[in-house]
Amino acid sequence: MKECSLWLAGEAMAELCREFGISRKTGYKIFDRYQECGVQGLTDRSRRPYRYANRLPFQVENFILNVKHEHPSWGARKIRERLLRRFSAIPSPAKSTIHAVLDRQGLVERRPRLRRRAQGTALSLGQRPNELWCTDYKGEFLLGNRQCCYPLTVTDHASRFLLTCEALSSPREDYAFTVLERLFKERGLPASIRSDNRVPFASAQALFNWSKLAVWWLRLAIGIERIKPGHPQQNGRQERMHLTLKKETTKPAGSNFLQQQAKFDDFIEIFHNERPHEALGMKCPAEV
Repeated sequence: MKECSLWLAGEAMAELCREFGISRKTGYKIFDRYQECGVQGLTDRSRRPYRYANRLPFQVENFILNVKHEHPSWGARKIRERLLRRFSAIPSPAKSTIHAVLDRQGLVERRPRLRRRAQGTALSLGQRPNELWCTDYKGEFLLGNRQCCYPLTVTDHASRFLLTCEALSSPREDYAFTVLERLFKERGLPASIRSDNRVPFASAQALFNWSKLAVWWLRLAIGIERIKPGHPQQNGRQERMHLTLKKETTKPAGSNFLQQQAKFDDFIEIFHNERPHEALGMKCPAEV
């Protein structure tokens, strides 16, 4: 409004547009609207299209709604078949178009999405070696070459023995398969394995949340133990070891995976043979 009054007072359009931060094309368009419609022409106009190229004819849309009201349990496929028989002379709309018409009128019943919430299992005491293993991924971190490292660790619950710590580039199932298969050949099979409910140890979309890794364990007659979601203390020995692992091997991290794996290997040697454990009566895991 102020711009129009200044223009009518004789101000130059270029200077006015520069002052208000708009182009001259926009300035002239605003002034033309003001001359045509007065102050009402300066309000925002509707951006709705003048016409819809693929809009259904009114009669067809009404027929769809009438069929739906007559048969509430019918979906878009059945209504489309009824439509083909009634209006054979016009191009038949797609099933998705009919569904959109019903949805706009609130005639589509949306089913609630079923979510399988993970639950913990019964946890054993694991008082003897190889009776219970605990596995987890220590939180990922960046190496010197800016690649993410995902350490996969497996410990023996009774002896605190760190069976493996592998520097992996991803928490993918196939990488975990390779590490655990080698570990089973070297150490034998445990009675049970305890893990959290994340991939690859569990799958939210599968029956009983069993992932391919979990099914493989079951086929090997290995029991599966899962902690409750949000209760890392149920795998507390593993988490406490991860804290020490983080302090001694990731600050600073290795420049690449080979250097980081060497750090992990050195840590395992010290952890087993030199570092006393208070929970073991100040013994080393190798002495248990």
